Amino acid sequence: MKALVYEGPRIMNIREVPAPELQHGEVLIRVRLAGICGSELGGYLGHNSLRKPPLIMGHEFAGTVEQVSEEASFSGLKVGDRVTANPLVTCGNCRYCRSGQSQLCASRALLGAHRPGAFAEFVAVPVQNVYRLPDHVTTEEGAFAEPFACAVHVCRLLALTPTDRLLIYGAGPIGLFALQAAQVYGLRDIVIVDLNESRLEIARELGGIAVTDINQLEETSAAGFDAVIDAVGAEATRQRSVASAHPGGKVIFTGLHEAASNLAINDMIRNETWVKGAFAYSQEDFETALQWIGQGRVNLLPWTVTAPLSEGAASFEKLITGPGKIAKILLSL
Repeated sequence: MKALVYEGPRIMNIREVPAPELQHGEVLIRVRLAGICGSELGGYLGHNSLRKPPLIMGHEFAGTVEQVSEEASFSGLKVGDRVTANPLVTCGNCRYCRSGQSQLCASRALLGAHRPGAFAEFVAVPVQNVYRLPDHVTTEEGAFAEPFACAVHVCRLLALTPTDRLLIYGAGPIGLFALQAAQVYGLRDIVIVDLNESRLEIARELGGIAVTDINQLEETSAAGFDAVIDAVGAEATRQRSVASAHPGGKVIFTGLHEAASNLAINDMIRNETWVKGAFAYSQEDFETALQWIGQGRVNLLPWTVTAPLSEGAASFEKLITGPGKIAKILLSL
């Protein structure tokens, strides 16, 4: 099969590789669309320790069932069914998996990092991770399920209420999805900060208050925010996130751009700032994301472009060097 193989920093090539052989309880999916994630951009640049060459990346995808292993036949999945998949493969038996926190499973493995991913014609996925798409949900929307699940997870951890004032650092896909997830919770006073004016235009069109500097909103920011999301992961945005929360406010760190950061811990103690990390999503978050997509509560399609897998390397470069008013690139097969 054809696959886009990461072979070193800024090196990606189309290669002919063996198709996956189904293991016990797996489903073979013919990939139709696979999205490029921000974490994969870091991997492409050689900045992500999880992604080691040679590797087939890709964990945001949708496609059709190509083959169902005998042990997975109980699922009722049939060849040709349109599906998406939760790419976070976990053991299902540990205390985290049993308590609805599968994203914390010590045995977790991510498609496109620890296992071959979806930048290929076919990908093998455990049957319990595969979800049939409703007829009214497009394949493009199915490929949004994974990144939107990250945003659902963040907003669930924040326990948002309609009167909360929310600040989001980063207008990339996760920040934009978090904006839409928060709107499902009834929030309307949502500020999103980014240096990319094109991405801020998208945020405004989605109903957010978009600025390049929080000081542009002195009246809004003076009292601080009830909740703050750092969807960037740089030391500067983490520090500003903590500083932007009012005493007793909540801060979620979900961006993974830098491994370590200095924070004003004494201020956090005196202000009783609630700080939490948010990694990936639980099974419940993934299923919630699919449900909300099906209900038309999220939409990035107007700012999404599709490119053939053969242009995968060029698409990575475009996202790194200047995507313009593009929120997501989907690679088609």
